[in-house]
Amino acid sequence: MQNTTARPVVTVTADGRGVGSHAGSRLLADLAEVSGLTVEFGRGLVGLRRRRSVHDPGRVLVDVAVMLADGGEAISDLSVLRDQPELFGAVASTATAWRVLDSIDGAVLARLDQARAAARERVWLARAELGRSLPAATAGGRVLVGLVVDLDATVVACHSEKEAAAATFKGGFGYHPLLAFLDNTGEALAGLLRPGNAGSNTAADHVTVTDAALAQIPEADRYGQPILVRADGAGATKAWLVHLRGLRAQGLQVEFSVGFTMTKAVQAAIDALPSTAWTPAIEADGGPRDGADIAEVTGLLGDLAGAGWPTGMRVIVRRERPHPGAQLSLFDQRDGLRYQAFATDTPHGQLAHLEARHRAHARVEDRIRCGKDTGIGRFPSRVFAINAAWLELALTAIDLLAWTQDLLLDGDLASCEPKALRYRLLHTAARITRGQRRLYLRLAEHWHWARDLAAAFTRLALIPHPLRT
Repeated sequence: MQNTTARPVVTVTADGRGVGSHAGSRLLADLAEVSGLTVEFGRGLVGLRRRRSVHDPGRVLVDVAVMLADGGEAISDLSVLRDQPELFGAVASTATAWRVLDSIDGAVLARLDQARAAARERVWLARAELGRSLPAATAGGRVLVGLVVDLDATVVACHSEKEAAAATFKGGFGYHPLLAFLDNTGEALAGLLRPGNAGSNTAADHVTVTDAALAQIPEADRYGQPILVRADGAGATKAWLVHLRGLRAQGLQVEFSVGFTMTKAVQAAIDALPSTAWTPAIEADGGPRDGADIAEVTGLLGDLAGAGWPTGMRVIVRRERPHPGAQLSLFDQRDGLRYQAFATDTPHGQLAHLEARHRAHARVEDRIRCGKDTGIGRFPSRVFAINAAWLELALTAIDLLAWTQDLLLDGDLASCEPKALRYRLLHTAARITRGQRRLYLRLAEHWHWARDLAAAFTRLALIPHPLRT
C-alpha cells in the first residue's frame, strides 16, 4: 500500500544532544545583563542572601522575569530555563525562587523599583549610542512631542482565596492593579497591586503610581521635554489633577488629558451650545471621522478653579453616532448620539487634535492585554507580598520585551505583540556547539526569522556590560 500522506515519515527518539529550545530568550537574559538589571537587583536584595547559597537573589529574580517574558505563567515554569544549563547557565530551583520572592517586603520592593530605573537609564543611553532615537507617540496623524504616560486599572481574577483578593466591580473576585505604561515604547513604568474592591477613581493611588512612573524616566528626559499623562474617567478627580498640575512647580512639563464625567452641568452646557460650536472630529490617521463632532464647554461650566479643579483646565465633548451594541444613557437617547467628555490643561491646539490625542489613550488596553500574557494575568501565591513582588517582575518582563524590540529589532518584529515575538524569535530552537573556546547557537538556516535573531545578538554585543563594583 502506498503512503499518501504529504508529510515525511519521522521516527522520534529522546536521545538528542546539543540541542536547545527557546534559544531566542537567551537574548532577553543577555539584555538583562547588559542593562545592569541583574547587578541592580542584586544590590536591592543585599543582605538577603543565605549563607552557602549557590544562587545570587538578583539573578534569581532576573531569571523569573525572563521566564515571564518567554511566556511562563508559574514559578515552576523556570524549569524551561533550568533544564538547559548550556544555554541559560545555572538557574535556581522552584523552591529557591519561592524563598527569594518570600523575602521581598515593601522596603525591598522600593529598592527593586530603583534598580529598574537605573537599568532603564542605561538602556536609554544605549539606544542613543546605537544611533536610535526615542520612538514618538502619535495621534490624529501627528507626532506628539515628548513623552506620553498612560494610566489604567484592570481586574485580574483569582480562582482561589488569596490575601487581599476581594469582589470586583465587574462581579468577579481577585485583584484590581493600577498600571502605568509609556506609550512611546510600551515600557511598563509602574504598577500598584490593589484588592479587587479598590476604587477605580482613588486619587491617592493615582498619585502613587504617577510619581512612581515619573521616577522611572531618566532624569534628563524627565525634565527636558513635555510629558502628557492620560487616563480614562477614573482619573477625573480633583486631588490627582491638582497634583499633576503642581508638578510644574518641580520643573516638570506635565500636562494631563483625562476622561470627564458627564454630569448634569456638562449636559446642560451641551444643550446650551449653538450648532456653530461643533467642529468635525478626526480619525487616528488624521482623516475626518464620519458622524463625529467636537466642541468645548469650558466657558459654560462656571468657575471650575473655584470648584476645586486645577487652574487652566478645559472640558471638551465629543458626539457621534454610536456603534452597534453601545450602551446609551438617557441623555444620549434623546437624539440617538453618544456624548463623551474629557478634561485637559493643554492651553492651545485644535479641538479635533486634542480629542484624537485623548482617544489614543485606548492603546493602553492593548498594553494591559499583552501584560496579562506576561505575568500580570495570574498571581501565584496566597500571600499578598509575594504577589506584589510578582507584579514587579511582570513589569520587568514587559520592559525586557520592549527594550528588545526598541534596541535590537527592526520592521514588523519591532512592533509585533509578545505572542508573535515568542513564536517567531524567543521559542526558536538551535543546535549548540563548541569550538575555538566559544559557544555557538546554530539557528536553522531556513527559519524565516533566523537572520533577524542573529542580527539582534550581534547588535546587543555592541553594548558594553556595566562594571561590577
